[in-house]
Amino acid sequence: MELSKYKKYFNIKFFLYGFVVIGFYNTIKSCSKDTTLEADIEEVTIQPDNFKFGYNLNNFKVVNDTVKSGDSFGVLLEKHHLFYPQIHHIAEKTKAVFDVRRLRIGKPYTVLYSKEDIGKPMVFIYQLNKIEYLVVEFCDAIITYIDRKPVKIIEKESFGYIESTLSETMENQGLPTQLIYDMSDDIYAWTIDFSRLQKGDNFKVIYNERFVDDSVYAGIESIKAAFFEHNGDSFYAFNYMNEASKNNTDYFDENTKSLRKAFLKAPLQFSRISSRYNLKRKIAYYGNRIKPHKGTDFAAPIGTPILATANGTVIESRRKGGNGNYVKIRHNGTYSTQYLHMSRRLVKVGDYVKQGDVIGKVGMTGNTGGPHVCYRFWKNGKQVDPFRQKLPDAKALPAHLKSNFEEFIAPLRQQLDSIN
Repeated sequence: MELSKYKKYFNIKFFLYGFVVIGFYNTIKSCSKDTTLEADIEEVTIQPDNFKFGYNLNNFKVVNDTVKSGDSFGVLLEKHHLFYPQIHHIAEKTKAVFDVRRLRIGKPYTVLYSKEDIGKPMVFIYQLNKIEYLVVEFCDAIITYIDRKPVKIIEKESFGYIESTLSETMENQGLPTQLIYDMSDDIYAWTIDFSRLQKGDNFKVIYNERFVDDSVYAGIESIKAAFFEHNGDSFYAFNYMNEASKNNTDYFDENTKSLRKAFLKAPLQFSRISSRYNLKRKIAYYGNRIKPHKGTDFAAPIGTPILATANGTVIESRRKGGNGNYVKIRHNGTYSTQYLHMSRRLVKVGDYVKQGDVIGKVGMTGNTGGPHVCYRFWKNGKQVDPFRQKLPDAKALPAHLKSNFEEFIAPLRQQLDSIN
């Protein structure tokens, strides 16, 4: 079947005595070889090109739809006049690039039909996300591949004063949710305790947004630089590629120091501390007797993901007494952390977890008056207050990169400082 004659062509326009004479050539590519045909020159009305997914849609009958409940890859192809065993053959060919069992309800797809034979589909296109899409061409040899829409990157700047929480402030400004998480969980998670922000704290950020089809928002591409003023202290962050990290970028302050630390400030996102570490705590229920609290409680709704605050190995994952469901992680010979009252444990003894991995969900198991996680911090076998520890920082950039780094951040810092 000659498919790509619909996919690629060009027009040659020239003007003569005020009349438009249009000559055009179509490059025709079959499934097996290339041929070129020359069309007769005649006066025609040219329909504007409508390219999408690499095809000129003007040359097809186009059917757009979404995956619905009960739809499988086979069901979708049957709806569009393809049947077994051809469907099985197509699915087998597609396996190399995409598992067709992963079709998701609500995802859009497009089927292209030949205008000459409207009963026979030529191309199936499934949109994996706003940028990537799967293409299956039904020619003599089934062709499958994943491609990407052209992405336009637009740089943006934002500034805000904290009135209550970072998330509320940024949401009120209409900033993308991903930007909120990146600021709190990626850039400043090791530097700022977001449960203790104060009114008047402020931030500035320079970031790139992705757009497809000119105007369709496709998420944050990257945060180039940020500034956060908290409790009178200033925290710069510059996204810089460290050659020692195998071409991965990381965030560094203006003094080449990495913002990444050994431990996260909290095991939850956007949580609040409901009870702090306190060895002299008195509880009215027990007649105001002193009952030490050797953990830090972070209140959150049931089901909220609980994060490992540092890399380490799970040494306990069980349910026991007042602790309820809990997980304990050994990070090295000095530090261990423990997470109590989970509704679900998602790791088992022996698992190696990385900083930020979800290890369980907030619950109310054991002795607890409300949904929260009790975060316990162990140093040399003794429970301590994590907020009073001088924890190790990540390494700074090597000295030989300092001059390059300073040159790189100079215009970004000037741009940040000028945002108001």
